[in-house]
This record gives sequence, C-alpha cells and structure tokens, in this order.
Amino acid sequence: MQIPVFTVDAFTNRPFSGNPAAVCLLENDLDEDLHQKIATEMNLSETAFIRKLHPGDDFTKSSCFGLRWFTPASEVPLCGHATLAAAAVLFHIQKNTNSVLTFVTLSGELKARQVEHHIVLDLPLYLTYPQVLQEVEELIKAAVGDMIVQDLRYSPDTKKLLVRLSDAYERSVLEELQVSAQHFLSAEKTGKVKGLILTLKGNPSGKHKGHDFYSRYFAPWYGILEDPVTGSAHAVLSSYWSEQLGKKEMLAFQCSRRGGELKISLRNDGRVDIAGQIAIVLKGNLTF
Repeated sequence: MQIPVFTVDAFTNRPFSGNPAAVCLLENDLDEDLHQKIATEMNLSETAFIRKLHPGDDFTKSSCFGLRWFTPASEVPLCGHATLAAAAVLFHIQKNTNSVLTFVTLSGELKARQVEHHIVLDLPLYLTYPQVLQEVEELIKAAVGDMIVQDLRYSPDTKKLLVRLSDAYERSVLEELQVSAQHFLSAEKTGKVKGLILTLKGNPSGKHKGHDFYSRYFAPWYGILEDPVTGSAHAVLSSYWSEQLGKKEMLAFQCSRRGGELKISLRNDGRVDIAGQIAIVLKGNLTF
C-alpha cells in the first residue's frame, strides 16, 4: 500500500521553524490500528489523516473532508497546527479550487480558507474559569518553581490549565524557563488537566513590539513534552486575553525553541479565527 505523506511546518513561513505536522491523504479506508502506527512512525507531535467522505470525492475539487489527528501516543480531539497543515496540502499541493474547506472532526466542523499569505482556521472558542491554586499547587511548582503567578484559569472543555505569569516578567524569562514536563504526570493529582499553558502579557514598549501575549504549551499526558506552536491552546488563550485586554484582534507569539506567530480574530458567533503561514518541507509516500 502507498499513502502520500507530507511534512508541513505550520504557523511560520520559514522551513524548520513553527510546528511540524505530518499529513496523510487517504484515497481509501485505512485499518483503524494503522492510524496510530503511522503516527508513531512519523514521530511528530501530530499526524493528520485526510479522508474522503463519499465515493466520488476528489482532493482537488471537493470542499468537505474527514480529518483525524494522532500524536505518537493517541488520538486527540482537536489540533490546530495539523489542521492548518492539512489545509495547506489541499490548497498548495492538490491545488484545491474551493475558497473554503470544511473538515468533519471530533470537534465538529472546522473551516479553513486562504487569505493572502495566510490560511485562516475557524475554531471553537473555549472559555476559562478561575482555578483554585491549592488543587494544582504541586503541578504549578513543577512547571514554574517559585515564579510569581498572576492568574490561574481552567478550561473544562479542553482540560487545559492556563497559568499567567506576572506582568513583571519579560518574554526572555518565559523563553529561557527550563521546564521538565515529564514531572507534570506525577505532580497532577486531580486527573482533570491534560495540557498546561504558560502565558505572559506582551510588552508594547519592549524589544518585541506588536505581540499582545506570549505562551508556551506542554502536554505530556498526550506524549508531547512541549508543543512548538499550538492552535488549540490559542482557542483557549484567545478568550482569556480578549477579556483581559479588551481586544478582539490580537497577534500572539508562542515562545518555544522553534517559535511561531498566530493572528487571532474573535468572531461574533462565539468562535475564533486563527491565521498562520506554512512551509511545506517534505513530500513522499508511505509504503507498506
């Protein structure tokens, strides 16, 4: 069997930065267990599988496809960067002629469209609620040690914990923070956290002007110690920072080693548009 496979760096226009995802185009049904085996073999934070929904569908002409995402360890309910990567393969490699693509996923229907040099994802917007420190104190200590935490929020829909560091810290502090994410697994006793976001308010007068907020994201519960640039985390961050800053249009930067930039626009229908650029770095075939 041969399956076309691509590696796409998402939320960047430079190869070897942003967040890499593998994208597989499935002409035919794939055995259930092979999805996970392929994702483990690709060994990227996410492998996306695009499938046809009807017998007559065509990757160049159809506008609606099935989409699933797998980490090397398990299937996940939502992945922004791998959705961006999937749309990029259809738009740029398959030369799909539609202005908007719809993906049927575990998180409902997600839409992607091209706007100039960006691909815009229409994602759910997830609200956060105040989180009691005592419940997650050990996890916070494992993540940031004795650093000052300014705010603590929880997103029940995504099981993500948002930790806002003090505004007194510069971006460089977040970038240089040494995080041992494997220790999160033993420190998290509640069973309700599956992803940890560290975030920091942007500094309008600082060295890196223009970014409204910064973040890093850790998900050892899914086998991802640190994810380079995370669309799904920004579906949570967008609601929080919009509320804090009183803005609906924001520019975000994820401060991982690879780094990536996300353009954010809160919609009037309770969802969020997250836009990013892409770089396609590998084209080939899986053969087995």
